[in-house]
Amino acid sequence: MSAASDDCDVLVVGGGHNGLVCAAYLAGAGLRVRVLERRRVVGGAAVTEEFHPGFRNSLASYTVSLLNPKVIADLRLVQHGLRVVERPYSNFLPLPDGRAFRLGGPDGAAELARWSPRDAARLPDYYAMLDRVVVVLRELMHATPPNVSDRFVLADWLSSLTVARQLKSLDMRGRRDLLDLFSKSAGELLDDWFECEPLKAALGWDSIVGNFASPYTPGSAYVLLHHVFGEVNGKSGVWGHAIGGMGAISDAIATECRARGVVIDTDAEVAQVLVECGRAVGVALADGRTLRAGVIASNLNPKLLYTRLVAPEHLDDDTTARIRRYRCGSGTFRMNVALSELPDFRAAPGTTLQPHHQSGILIGDSLSYFERAYFDAKSREHNPGWSRASVVELVISSTLDDSLAPTGQHVASLFCQHVNPIIEDADGGWDAHRDTVAKLMIDTVDARAPNFARSVLGYDALTPLDLERRLGLVGGDIFHGALGPDQLFSARPVLGQGHYRGALGGLYLCGSGSHPGGGVTGLPGRNAAREILRDLRRGPKP
Repeated sequence: MSAASDDCDVLVVGGGHNGLVCAAYLAGAGLRVRVLERRRVVGGAAVTEEFHPGFRNSLASYTVSLLNPKVIADLRLVQHGLRVVERPYSNFLPLPDGRAFRLGGPDGAAELARWSPRDAARLPDYYAMLDRVVVVLRELMHATPPNVSDRFVLADWLSSLTVARQLKSLDMRGRRDLLDLFSKSAGELLDDWFECEPLKAALGWDSIVGNFASPYTPGSAYVLLHHVFGEVNGKSGVWGHAIGGMGAISDAIATECRARGVVIDTDAEVAQVLVECGRAVGVALADGRTLRAGVIASNLNPKLLYTRLVAPEHLDDDTTARIRRYRCGSGTFRMNVALSELPDFRAAPGTTLQPHHQSGILIGDSLSYFERAYFDAKSREHNPGWSRASVVELVISSTLDDSLAPTGQHVASLFCQHVNPIIEDADGGWDAHRDTVAKLMIDTVDARAPNFARSVLGYDALTPLDLERRLGLVGGDIFHGALGPDQLFSARPVLGQGHYRGALGGLYLCGSGSHPGGGVTGLPGRNAAREILRDLRRGPKP
């Protein structure tokens, strides 16, 4: 334990949901914990804010599935008001020819059979294949990865045995499926399973969410897999909406933090991690204050932590070089839109509330459409860096939660792919093109629902640069680092720091840049708290 002069036992840098989760578990073990958040509200990307007079919505993250049931139970989130409602079915795809494809729901099998009897017969086997793998990997999400270091450490050796035992529980077929999901592209996997293009688009969307890549990029199958780990109300693979928006999750965690004695400071930007004799001992705030603690837990993107908060002289050359190469960058353009009425889709006419308005509405009808969008944005051949025919998932949150908009009006989340994370300065940078791309996204939806553009009352558009400036998502990366095979498990963020312990003594990583990665799960925070308590020889351990 640290000296009596310390301001607290643990300083958590960044009040995103993982930082709050970490703080709550540590405080539950009797430690004095203080959370430092740069913004005026806690929650990071999981916050609900007013973006147009009378209209509120989730700022960045916008739908619920991955939040871990253990975190929900341990931190009493339901008792603190968290309520998640399910979509009536998974996805609605309004197609260019006027037809509509629906995935999931009670009539999902019959709907798919009208498109492809073969695929309708195969879809249960596909889900069963994913479930066999997910059951094993879901357990590993709770585990601390074995650390790969230059010296023998018994705990790491035992962790390796634990991983081996988990993987051994898969039969040979399951191991082959696991290899496919970690090494192949989502497109290759889905093309092998199915023939119906809208079905492959609905399933393959998960492989490009926040991932600036083609669905045919090797490794993209894992990004798809990452999105099926979750559950809503005990139902695996289901997505839902948190009443009050994603901020309701962060608010519930913060309530439990305060109940356990955590001090939460907002408008408290950390400017530097203080280092003495190779050990992190405190932080310097942008307002001139300094705070000390025996443990510093960072909820920040590792690239942000090591390039802006830790002085270069405190890092070895190899760590510095590898963090510089740590891949961050999303093809995401995020919008919140205030609407005077519901979209009137050509494929499903009417502005009266219907089940498809409550699902994930996907503009993009095939994997080849997704691929063209990626290469269009990457090539910059036609503009400074966005696809001319973008992929848009439209979620009309107010159809499930009438607290977000005035009566009779609605709010919509537009999660748009693909845009290039960087617009060159010579082209004016992202600030010069925000509204141009926002109009393109609105027009993309309007092409399927011709009343959409005229129903827009106002919007808030976030480019990748806005996501970085406002929320610390470097390159707009919603995962705090690409989910490639080279940046997973023991290698997240780099080998030697996969067990939540950072490059300096006393420095820990508790954010999505550590295992198991991005999404609103709470698991990086929970797992990091366990390792901190283990090092401090404190309990109980989560």
